[in-house]
Amino acid sequence: MRIVHVANAYAPRSGGIRTAMHALAGEYLAHGHEPVLVVPGPTAQVRWAAGVRVVQVPAPRVPGVPGYRMVTRPGLVRTVLDDLAPDRVEVSDRASLTGVGLWAREAGVPSLLMLHERLDGVLSSFWPGAGRGARPGAARGAATALADGWNLRTLSRFDRLVATTGFAAGEVTRLVEQRPTTALPPLHRVPLGVDLERFTPDRYDGAVSRRLAPSGEATVLVMSRLSTEKRVDLAVDAVARLAAEGVRVRLVVAGSGPRLTALRDRAERLGIAHRFCGFVPDRDAVAAMLASADVVLAPGPIETFGLAALEALACGTPVVCSDTSALPEVVGAAGASAAPEPDALALALADVLSRPVAERREAARERAELFPWAATGRAMLALHGAAPPLAAPPPAAPPPVVGVKSAVSTPVRPADFMPTTGGVR
Repeated sequence: MRIVHVANAYAPRSGGIRTAMHALAGEYLAHGHEPVLVVPGPTAQVRWAAGVRVVQVPAPRVPGVPGYRMVTRPGLVRTVLDDLAPDRVEVSDRASLTGVGLWAREAGVPSLLMLHERLDGVLSSFWPGAGRGARPGAARGAATALADGWNLRTLSRFDRLVATTGFAAGEVTRLVEQRPTTALPPLHRVPLGVDLERFTPDRYDGAVSRRLAPSGEATVLVMSRLSTEKRVDLAVDAVARLAAEGVRVRLVVAGSGPRLTALRDRAERLGIAHRFCGFVPDRDAVAAMLASADVVLAPGPIETFGLAALEALACGTPVVCSDTSALPEVVGAAGASAAPEPDALALALADVLSRPVAERREAARERAELFPWAATGRAMLALHGAAPPLAAPPPAAPPPVVGVKSAVSTPVRPADFMPTTGGVR
């Protein structure tokens, strides 16, 4: 079966979506299928990556977001799909590529849309006045209304919707609850996974640890794109609160983006020990950094999964995250969650750093082992009607996290890829 995955947010320095696309492609390939990735690039090109065909479609740069491109001529993608003649189509884009669902319907090809982001959250983050005290409730309401209108127009173009967490599914479940007569595709929940062989506690390196914190401070690592919605400024402020309380701590930020200069200036102004490493392209180097940090901070308030956080857990490093995001579903008890405010995040960091090192590292790794990519691949293939047999029973579901409203992410089971809301058209 030829499974074509189409996306926009795929760039040399992109993160989660690119990682997920290649990981799923590897699983499909391992089960005898032919995955093909269709992505934007500077020119039309076909290349191969680890046995997977990658078809590049010419696309202009996205202003203000270095390295990223967006397909503005969807007809080019439709021509590529005509040539590829896929058996199944997956789409990871909520903007210019939703028309792929219409192409698939006309071609009689089953399609699904991956909900990698919440449009209501993204629009709220960039809405005029958001985050600066200028009627935030009004901003959220307007952004939600705009997101709902777009979702009602575009989601029905696909046969299935796939969300990685309960939080990611939230804007669709809310639409169904508010408009019970609206016909939306079935919604399925399939958690993403982590490379448990590359990301492991054995990646800990004393030399890397000393390089991150040369004066022996506790290392708080942020691994993120430095853009507005990621709210890395909260990490800077939280570390400043810890330092003000006398905690010897250093902030290390790995990532690039339009907010880099402003964030570095903020750290300088607050007088905290810090290091901005820029984008780290070597995945083994990323693993070493994650394993050698004391705690990873993921402050983004609207994250729908958080692959970097899961990779940190696999490396044995606990994670502190915002409790308004999906990350509490992923992190569970292998870290802590708090309101996306500097004081609250600082308290959560202090709590995690106070735990015995061996215990917190063991808990982190155990949590990550609930998310193998093999389980994600099986669930996705089941949605495509080609589920391979289970090699062994999946592990037991983790207990719920007290105080977290959204459902805790569990290992993939048959129930995870059954519809959770919506209906068949």
